[in-house]
Amino acid sequence: MITSKPTRLPLYVQVSELLHREIAAGHWLAGERLPTESKLAQDLDVAVGTLRKALTVLEEDGLLERRQGSGTYVKKPPEGGAIYQFFRLELLDGGGMPTAKTLSVELTNNENVASILDSENVNEMPMGQPQWQIKRLRYLNRTPVAAEEIWFEGKHSNSLTTENMHESLYMHYREEFNFWITHVADEVSCEVAPDWACETLNLPKGSVLGWVKRRGWSNNGKVAEFSQTWFNPSACRYMARWS
Repeated sequence: MITSKPTRLPLYVQVSELLHREIAAGHWLAGERLPTESKLAQDLDVAVGTLRKALTVLEEDGLLERRQGSGTYVKKPPEGGAIYQFFRLELLDGGGMPTAKTLSVELTNNENVASILDSENVNEMPMGQPQWQIKRLRYLNRTPVAAEEIWFEGKHSNSLTTENMHESLYMHYREEFNFWITHVADEVSCEVAPDWACETLNLPKGSVLGWVKRRGWSNNGKVAEFSQTWFNPSACRYMARWS
């Protein structure tokens, strides 16, 4: 198993993405004041300076408004675009800063996955085209919570390694493959996790874990990504909120 160090998002970007996701989830509503900078920095376990850089990003994006002597307020809910906008796992007591570690990258030829990725692309590409398979370990606040298995079409790159994969695959898609994920469909259930996922999460073989099967559609209207995520229900939960 390959365990090279991944390309990391700067910490202030991670924080801005987390806050973006929390606002989108309805933790803070339009017009509501955020906790003080010192309290929020303490809760997120980051320096106040890092938090301020993250708040500046969200202010420039029009999501927050800083009022002198009063605090920071939610100006409007986000309209998409966050790196983690489709990330649905959170710690049992809520929230958590998402990060990921790429474990392996392999070019495969999985007929079942090919049929899923080809389901809306049958006029463009032959059945049986290889796919890139990425295995990752997901963290929330540096706690390992889930093992991911992700596939996308092999045509997007001739060569991929753990070293050149970005921590955020959605960012990698945008910057390197010239497409982005616009919406997803999740099937959520429980199942016996594969041995590699149990080993990655330091759980006994045969453990029954939460399971999310996802299809992701690109801006071109195609099924561009298929993934399976096994998450440890004693460490995190799947949560989706709508307003």
